[in-house]
Amino acid sequence: MNQKKIPIPVRYAINFLLFAAFLFVGSYLISAGVVSKYFAKVIVLIGINIILAVSLNVSTGYLGQLPLGHAGFMAVGAYASAIFMRGTELPLFLAVPMGLILGGLVAAVFGIIIGIPALRLRGDYLAIITLGFGEIIRVILLNIDSVLGFNLTYGAASLKNIPKTTTFLVAYLCVGITCFVIHAMLKSRHGRAVLSIRENEIAAEACGINTTYYKTMAFVLSAFFAGVGGSLYAGYLGILNPMGFGFMKSIEFLVMVVLGGMGSMIGSVIAATALTALPELLRAFDEYRMVAYSLLLVLVMIFKPSGLMGSYDFSLSHFLEKLVPQQQGKGKNPSGKEGAGV
Repeated sequence: MNQKKIPIPVRYAINFLLFAAFLFVGSYLISAGVVSKYFAKVIVLIGINIILAVSLNVSTGYLGQLPLGHAGFMAVGAYASAIFMRGTELPLFLAVPMGLILGGLVAAVFGIIIGIPALRLRGDYLAIITLGFGEIIRVILLNIDSVLGFNLTYGAASLKNIPKTTTFLVAYLCVGITCFVIHAMLKSRHGRAVLSIRENEIAAEACGINTTYYKTMAFVLSAFFAGVGGSLYAGYLGILNPMGFGFMKSIEFLVMVVLGGMGSMIGSVIAATALTALPELLRAFDEYRMVAYSLLLVLVMIFKPSGLMGSYDFSLSHFLEKLVPQQQGKGKNPSGKEGAGV
């Protein structure tokens, strides 16, 4: 009989140590100048897009809905964090995490406001209403100063002088926390309830699962991490304009989720990395890079319609277990006598 070789606490310890090593090595290479400033900025942007793609995958891949207002949650998180960071006098080691949490919480509140009425609908209707809400958020950010009578978001003039606090360490620490929280949620009974709604909402409700509660919970969790991603984006750019959070921004994240595979976290990570880095790598072919970029997406959807990874999720622990020789337990031979198991 095969036995588990790696206990769960040891699995988490291995993952934590490898992730800590990744953060240390990455920070060292960037600070030492081995990685140029340009590529360091691209790597940080990849981390931000990973958070936004993985968070959208919660409501799209795991819950099975089709929201198109993800850029709206990103926008309110970005502006909430940016306004706080511009006005605070706290030291950075306190202000940065507080700004990230604030951006996530404000986006989560909007997720509740939008999610409760929107999630009563399904399919195309849900996509249309969330698209509408996303555009409403953008228009509010564009025009709210004239209503309030003072400058808050600065509208089309852009919100400037935002402290650039998003470094490699901050961005990828948030990536690790986001992936861990979403993974832990999915492995819990709450996550299994969310997955059951994706498979068959009517059957899940018949089994006593509060579908409204779990749909809203997943939607709010997705919005929270979109707000965190927006907060990082504000600290990355140092300037915000509402026009940068339009409909196409939501489509960009949706493409990452679909390309990587609906319901695959590692797929979202790979797709976000590829779709962020590819336009930069193709800058040498500036006239044709968007054609090549679009053609690549079309080819992937033709030959791999389920996405690059389908619904597969990579597990480092399972990979390591395959490298460990299987233990042999005692079993019964065909004659009924106990003996060495095969």
